[in-house]
Amino acid sequence: MFVSLRCLLALALGGVVGTTQAAVPGPEILTSDATRFYALYEAAGGKPSVAQLGQYLAQGTPSLAQFAKLRRVTAERMAEAMAREPAVYANGRACLAELPAVRQRLVQVFANLQAIYPQAKFPPVAIVVGRGKPVGMTYPDGVVIGLEALCAADFMNANAQDRFVHVIAHEYVHIQQTGVSEYEAGDPQATVLRESLGEGIAEFIAELISGNVGNGRHAGWTRGREVHIESAFALDMDSTDLKPWLYNYTPGSQEPYDLGYWVGYRIAKAYYLQADNKRDAVRALIQQDNPKEILQASGWTPGMWMPAKVTGVAARAAASAK
Repeated sequence: MFVSLRCLLALALGGVVGTTQAAVPGPEILTSDATRFYALYEAAGGKPSVAQLGQYLAQGTPSLAQFAKLRRVTAERMAEAMAREPAVYANGRACLAELPAVRQRLVQVFANLQAIYPQAKFPPVAIVVGRGKPVGMTYPDGVVIGLEALCAADFMNANAQDRFVHVIAHEYVHIQQTGVSEYEAGDPQATVLRESLGEGIAEFIAELISGNVGNGRHAGWTRGREVHIESAFALDMDSTDLKPWLYNYTPGSQEPYDLGYWVGYRIAKAYYLQADNKRDAVRALIQQDNPKEILQASGWTPGMWMPAKVTGVAARAAASAK
């Protein structure tokens, strides 16, 4: 459900191959799967065989194994995706080259997370190559980013380096969240409000720690339409039909999508802004499992004014709050 977060060879990574340890308190940033894939890709002239892709998967990190298992990534499906969308994999090499700078920026992002949420846990972040989707995944043991998928997602943010930093920050907030976030289809608890708030909190905390949200397109789509969009959301918030608000991107479409992320972000921001103790507010947001309680306490109303971003000073205020 998570974004719910798509790069050359060891030389492009400054000679660093495999697992790289970010400065404490950050997690390991695992890049070996991506570098191995592109070593294979280059050696095979951009057309690795199913057998070679099978070997790539078999020799991968535990993170790649979990990604393959949970997102149905097989050698056959990878080969089909590469034949169908060769440009996605060819273009992914450019994002591989951005990983050293992304890793460096994430050191500060994770330090900011610990500053505003001292309880933070730091399982690894793995950058892998899969079947063209999804962009990212969280599971209890870490975050996995599909390099080629996120690299192709320039509709979220035109700057590839920024895109990786902010999406990884968003996904890493999901790792911290303690409320139930995944439900069986049709579960009455899986409402538009609950799911939107879960994603919106991840967007808001990502903004606090990295400087922006995972999907930068929402700001432009919603400007001047805040009252209209949020009034419609208020009517649907108890619905279990998520499609109008979440996980509804259509490849190639220019229509706004995932507007529930944006409304949830606005509710989370309103909650944070009204709180006297910002660190307590961050903790309450991350640990929330009662969306109606957060909504009521936030004072959110459709179209209400609030600052465009809450970064820097606010993060330091949260860190110093007692």
